[in-house]
Amino acid sequence: MSDKTVVLTDAASNRSASLPVVAGTMGDPAFDIGKLNKDTGYFTYDPGFMSTAATKSAVTFIDGDQGVLLYRGYPIEQLAKNSNFLEVAYLLINGELPRADEFAKFEHDVTHHTMMRESLKNFFQGFHYDAHPMAMCMAAVGSLAAFYHDSLDIADPAQRKLAAIRLIAKMPTIAAAAYRYSIGWPIRYPRNNLEYCSRFLHMMFEVPSEPLQMSPVAAKALDLLFILHADHEQNASTSTVRLVGSTGANPYACVAAGIAALWGPAHGGANEAVLKMLAEIGDAKSVGKAVERAKDKNSGFRLMGFGHRVYKNFDPRATIIREMCHKVLGELGVNDPLLDVAMELEQAALKDPYFVERKLYPNVDFYSGIIYKALGIPTEMFTVMFAIARTAGWVAHWLEQHETPDAKIGRPRQIYTGASTRDYVAADKR
Repeated sequence: MSDKTVVLTDAASNRSASLPVVAGTMGDPAFDIGKLNKDTGYFTYDPGFMSTAATKSAVTFIDGDQGVLLYRGYPIEQLAKNSNFLEVAYLLINGELPRADEFAKFEHDVTHHTMMRESLKNFFQGFHYDAHPMAMCMAAVGSLAAFYHDSLDIADPAQRKLAAIRLIAKMPTIAAAAYRYSIGWPIRYPRNNLEYCSRFLHMMFEVPSEPLQMSPVAAKALDLLFILHADHEQNASTSTVRLVGSTGANPYACVAAGIAALWGPAHGGANEAVLKMLAEIGDAKSVGKAVERAKDKNSGFRLMGFGHRVYKNFDPRATIIREMCHKVLGELGVNDPLLDVAMELEQAALKDPYFVERKLYPNVDFYSGIIYKALGIPTEMFTVMFAIARTAGWVAHWLEQHETPDAKIGRPRQIYTGASTRDYVAADKR
């Protein structure tokens, strides 16, 4: 909170309100409008909350104009180069990078909470065989509250931390189980002698009849993607987790709500949309025509995975993942026509003045979709992969919310546009 105030006056009634200016460590300041309605009889109208700060948070900072993304103050570029996903999860949750002994304990705790209850395996049997994996994950995560009802006291910091660890640990197990059920494979138990991403890949792809042989670059690429997707400030799914959390709901219900929000094609479905677009283009030779169609506003065709709503210059995550994308394609030697389309499209967009002038560069969704495709992860699992990574951010915000003294239940206002007061009319007189 700064000492500066701004006075807002209604010229018609001469009523005014003195709005304190709230400033954070970085970023634009905000007007505190908490008493605006009381002082003036007005409240604000902001569809999509594009100009409204609903909370104070110390977890993540974004400067979209400068292409900056910080987790707890650390640039994403440094974390991507030097860290790993579990260390980043610890950072998001606790606010500081761990010492060696702290990380060892955290990794041990996560590793030994990877199992899901055996009866939860039967839960998947209730779904139709071709149910979307996000539907299964959302339901399975929400059901965890029924298995851990003895440790749902959100007033207890120890129980809150335990829930956070359980969610980070079990999300890959649940995700892999959802995938394997959808293709009729037996659900695999987690191999706790493996690291986080390798363990997940084994649960996804290993079959009982033979051991899985997978290039180390696969787990490294997945770990990097998880780091880049771990948090992104007050996006739709994180805001949903916080809104549900403001009611005092249990953490599993809150994260299940976050999964539901992430499932929306305007949010977490972007990398899935990239693959659908590549399939529509069909052939690398057709990329030139597709680029021209994208320039034509009347064509109805859009290039998915280019530009970003928040990053007006460039997406710093895309700069990082582009190198890994080319490394994965080079080392795995995947022969897939869609990947040929993707690489041709990348080069066309990076060179075309239309896209360069408008800064419509390939974003993280473009490259992550290509990597997932190269790793053999099916398109319907792309948003699930996003959910595994984002769970770290969701629980970090949920924990922060419950450590905030003045936190309130979320209750947005509205501009009512319905009918004015009217009297009931009997059915025979309508």
